[in-house]
Amino acid sequence: MSIPQEGGGPIESRDQMVQYLEAGCKPREDWRIGTEHEKFGYRKSDLSSLPYEGECGILAMLSGLRDEFGWNPVTEGDTLIGLQKGLANVSLEPGGQLELSGAPVETIHETCEETNQHLAEVREIANRIGAGFIGLGAAPTWSREDMHVMPKGRYGIMRRYMPTVGSKGLDMMFRTTTIQVNLDFGSEADMVKKLRIAFALQSIATALFASSPFLNGKPNGFLSYRSEVWRDVDNQRAGIPAFIFEDGMGFERWVDYALDVPMYFIYREGKYIDVAGQSFRDFLDGKLPGLPGEKPTLSDWADHLTTIFPEARLKKFIEMRGADGGPWRQICGLPAFWVGLIYDDSAMDAAWDVCKDWTQEQRLDLRNTVPALGLHAEVAGRPVHEVAAQLLEIATTGLHSRAKASGFDRDEAHFLNSLRDVVARKQSLAGELLDRYEGDWGGDINKVFEQYSY
Repeated sequence: MSIPQEGGGPIESRDQMVQYLEAGCKPREDWRIGTEHEKFGYRKSDLSSLPYEGECGILAMLSGLRDEFGWNPVTEGDTLIGLQKGLANVSLEPGGQLELSGAPVETIHETCEETNQHLAEVREIANRIGAGFIGLGAAPTWSREDMHVMPKGRYGIMRRYMPTVGSKGLDMMFRTTTIQVNLDFGSEADMVKKLRIAFALQSIATALFASSPFLNGKPNGFLSYRSEVWRDVDNQRAGIPAFIFEDGMGFERWVDYALDVPMYFIYREGKYIDVAGQSFRDFLDGKLPGLPGEKPTLSDWADHLTTIFPEARLKKFIEMRGADGGPWRQICGLPAFWVGLIYDDSAMDAAWDVCKDWTQEQRLDLRNTVPALGLHAEVAGRPVHEVAAQLLEIATTGLHSRAKASGFDRDEAHFLNSLRDVVARKQSLAGELLDRYEGDWGGDINKVFEQYSY
């Protein structure tokens, strides 16, 4: 999750909040790719989740990355909670999941090089302290009680509030991970088209990247438990809002939507103030019960936008949020999928043609069935694996058209190879894991750490 936002003066009018989003519009030559991925850490000695303190813990990991590889510390008070280097940062999820938020780069080649470097650094420090890291969409063995709470103020607020608005908020916080990619838009109309494609097709990405079939040491009945969790976290701030596909969609509609999402916190002088459930509209009027008389700044608005969790999220860029965390090969596959679909105009038109006639009922039905059925779910009378195959062909064409070469690679299309394999087998990583659990692992869930860690 995000680190506190900085900068921005007081908000005098709603127009400033609209302009904040509008400032994300960029000419095509400035479009970039920002890839994020989270991963679970564990102690090799007993396969328990990593605490914050101790010789084999998250603090030791962050300190090692800082001291060995030149990352700059990010602190909350005197507590080390993250790292920064240039435009990239390493941050902590509530249960100690370690996240790389990559720098905005021009090509998928670059984002993969960044990922490779980061994972090599993580592995070196982890090996030194006796830890391992694994990329799966849900914690395979640990209960909520097994997960250690990271010392970040916003997580204490969320931990108290989440159980009041949904049954699986704490699972989301402590026992799931994701891969995300952040992409740019050129204008309001371009943003709307990309955001509609993102919301309509996010469930296809969920099916392709499903990797969370285990919970509490056994199969959980889903291929993407992470995606299932999001169906009951907090429906005021998650899901697929219908207004995205309605006439009049634009920056103003998103602002109105965000204003109606209850707040979590305000960040002041290095501390988080609990205003969970209160209204940003009241804040604009200086009537926020948690901070009476004070009005918000643009940094408060930027912070608030990070607490909205629909399937795709609009900030000064678009976040694709549908994929489970996964192994090394899938981290590069997600940006390849989305860049191929929406960074080339012809490919974007073709992607929109796939889903433009889907109704909101069909989009929601797909969203609700994909966690359990994955590639074998259906939408508008078509199996998801068939739709996914069509989208991969479109994405391939889009990446060929971009023609971003590197070394012997004439473009970025080979980063889709892992997804082509998934579609050819009609089986995501989750299905592969279940087959191995029931087959050569003989029901020994601990084999997942041995064979699928980074």
